[in-house]
Order: sequence, then structure tokens, then C-alpha cells
Amino acid sequence: MPQYVILTSKPGQFRTELTPGLIPVETYDYQAQGRLRAQFVIAELQHETKLRVVDLAGEPILNLVPSKFLPRFADLDAARAELAHLTRFRSVEAELVRQ
Repeated sequence: MPQYVILTSKPGQFRTELTPGLIPVETYDYQAQGRLRAQFVIAELQHETKLRVVDLAGEPILNLVPSKFLPRFADLDAARAELAHLTRFRSVEAELVRQ
């Protein structure tokens, strides 16, 4: 039974890269106050892996993060619902744009 995870990248801060064992299913841009604030990828987790997270705040630093630390979702609808929850704030004008 497939499981899904949400990968996040924030321009100028960090980038999460797909690695073997992760298949991208949907990509979203999170735009708030007229700027791209984050990009989210819902990916199918085929097997345990280590994600590549590149810290971009200074000199690029590569971190390998085990997938076991990521929240998992049983289906795409559950992952989409979590993503909508993560990007909804009361007073901020924002939108989640599917790519």
C-alpha cells in the first residue's frame, strides 16, 4: 500500500531533493503577499530512504535526513488536506498553486 510524504523547499533557505525511493506525484507553489514562499512536493514513498536537504542560508550544506522522520499519509487526499492545513493562516493572503 503506497504511503505519501510532503517535501518542502524554501527559496534562499533550503531545498529538499528527491532521492531514489521517492516518486513525485504533485507539486505546489505557496505564494503569499505576492511572493513565492515555498514549494511543496507530494511524493510517493516506495521504501525508506534518506532525503537530500541542502541548506542555502550561507555556503550550501548538504544534510541527509532519514525518511522515517517524515509524517506519512495513507493516500493523496490525506496529504493534500495536510498541505492545505499547513498553508492556511487567518490574516495572510496566500494561495497554493498546483504546478
